[in-house]
Amino acid sequence: MKKDLHGMTLKEYYDLFQDLAEKKYRAKQLFQWVFQKAITDFQKMTNLPQELTLKLQQEVDFSGLKIKKKLISRLDDTTKFLLSLPDGETIETVRMSYTGKESRDRHTVCVSTQVGCPIGCPFCATGLSGWVRNLTTGEIVGQVLEMQKDVQRNFPGKKVTNVVFMGMGEPLLNYDNVLKAINIINDPLGINIGMRRITISTSGLVPQINALAKEKLPIVLAISLHAANNNLRNELVPINKKYPLDELLSACRDYISSTGRRITFEYALIAGKNDQAKDALELRNLLKGMQANVNLIPLNTVGETKLRRSQNKIVKIFAQKLQESGLEVAIREEKGSDIDAACGQLRRRRVE
Repeated sequence: MKKDLHGMTLKEYYDLFQDLAEKKYRAKQLFQWVFQKAITDFQKMTNLPQELTLKLQQEVDFSGLKIKKKLISRLDDTTKFLLSLPDGETIETVRMSYTGKESRDRHTVCVSTQVGCPIGCPFCATGLSGWVRNLTTGEIVGQVLEMQKDVQRNFPGKKVTNVVFMGMGEPLLNYDNVLKAINIINDPLGINIGMRRITISTSGLVPQINALAKEKLPIVLAISLHAANNNLRNELVPINKKYPLDELLSACRDYISSTGRRITFEYALIAGKNDQAKDALELRNLLKGMQANVNLIPLNTVGETKLRRSQNKIVKIFAQKLQESGLEVAIREEKGSDIDAACGQLRRRRVE
């Protein structure tokens, strides 16, 4: 099987060229073509000799992602892509662009890490069709590169600035491939996206959070919390039955202590389920004294469920009650809801 250039670190490029008895600087040139310029055609890599490219064609390939459908929101600068994988499975990836009003232009890619999701949160579309497999490192990085090309087409001179592992799947169940992808995305000779602009969102896998703490990466860790007591969280985030809140919060405190980094707690507000004053009080007490941000997400509805989003006035009251206790609170800006590209709306789809 050919090696996937999208899934290889610079060191692995050097090792490959050593095995091919080629000069080391050529590996660096190839790495820059692949990751800085998102080129997948060896004939366009003009500073590589033809004999080398012929040799490479025998040994390596690219992730093989193909854009099957592209939906552009009428509400904002959000675009959703249906991508097919080499085995015929599909994933969805979202590009969100923030331009004009913000202090700086941002182009964020919401990356998938699995085909489907095994966690089974009842308000999330991704898990409704089950779980198939983890994505390879190359398939993860390949999404960023496809979005890079889309940004450059639509915003000449700009590039992807942020990557959030908030798409399909539970990133920490694909731990090794996700961490390797982060290192490739961060490499200054490649895509060169800073660690502080990379976010991993997890449903709360305690062993993997503990392992991630030891990596001491200056990334953003986000916890999909959604409830402040075990009974409700068992219902909304079923992995809580395995890693209940006391274990999860202990791991979070250890993570903060080890890394010196704040944690973001994501909380989807569901009408009549977790959006009342008592819920805000429970959440305040749960996070008391922690270096934490709270990201409130008015639920993005999924047709198959009966769950509905909280009213805007309820969201504002909930946020105010948290802020009164000293917590830093943000209400997430809704992006791409008209094309089912918002948080919790991604799913496996059949390629027509």
